[in-house]
Amino acid sequence: MGAAFFYHLTQNPLEDTLPLLLEKATGAGWKIAVRGVEAARMDWLDQRLWQGAEDSFLPHGQAGGEHDALQPILLTIDASLANGASCIMSVDGAQISAEEVQAADRVCILFDGHDPEALSHARAQWKALTDAGCAAQYWSEESGRWEKKAEKAAA
Repeated sequence: MGAAFFYHLTQNPLEDTLPLLLEKATGAGWKIAVRGVEAARMDWLDQRLWQGAEDSFLPHGQAGGEHDALQPILLTIDASLANGASCIMSVDGAQISAEEVQAADRVCILFDGHDPEALSHARAQWKALTDAGCAAQYWSEESGRWEKKAEKAAA
């Protein structure tokens, strides 16, 4: 049974934070699905990941190719986990269900702390997931480093 980790982005943008989380998740041996809501945004993230730091490499692909099942990191707007991901990273308000949290090793929900809609959506997701019995943690980088600010155990 997994847990939902909420990442409140206030100091660094998604394109800087996501690669760090992807490196940790691949280091844990997980296949990852990065789920967004718009194809154009996933194209943009794809380009950003290929242009990452010189000392790192994040092998990934976009959903819809013939090798989706082989991708260690798959960027998608679809709810299916074509690469058999055990870690789902939700960006831009992509929906996550309680069943997905319970089946995954980890679910990460990244949201822009400067966007009132994103904050409202993240609060609604926290409530829906914890009300459904999912374990959840809330992480903030407000102080300049990541700190766990809240935790709810699985019911």
